[in-house]
Amino acid sequence: MLSDFPVIASLKSKLKWHQQRQGVLAENVANADTPGFRAQELKAPDFGSNARVAALGVARTDAQHIVPANQSAEFGVDRKIDGWEVTPEGNGVVLEEQMMKVAQNQMDYQLATSLYSRAMSLLRIAATGQR
Repeated sequence: MLSDFPVIASLKSKLKWHQQRQGVLAENVANADTPGFRAQELKAPDFGSNARVAALGVARTDAQHIVPANQSAEFGVDRKIDGWEVTPEGNGVVLEEQMMKVAQNQMDYQLATSLYSRAMSLLRIAATGQR
């Protein structure tokens, strides 16, 4: 069964998470004018605890290497960016922030879809010997 492969199971889980997150972000955008509404976010899944394979990461081999803007000096730790505006009607939804999240979620979903498709192709080649 394909779900026995940890990579396939993780990719399927990641795809489902992105689908659900898209719904949450759409709800945030839809309620942008609703007084008192606060933006919601879907908690990211922890693939490290349920994956049976070691995660590969980027190694910073030199102190002069550039650190990505959304990460601290130690890779994998996201910095929290606070200070988003609260609109006068008491609404905490910033459309620009939500649209950036929607775009990022779409790109991440497309990447996971591409990886899933590639993994399936490799399994098909391994099983049949044909491309």
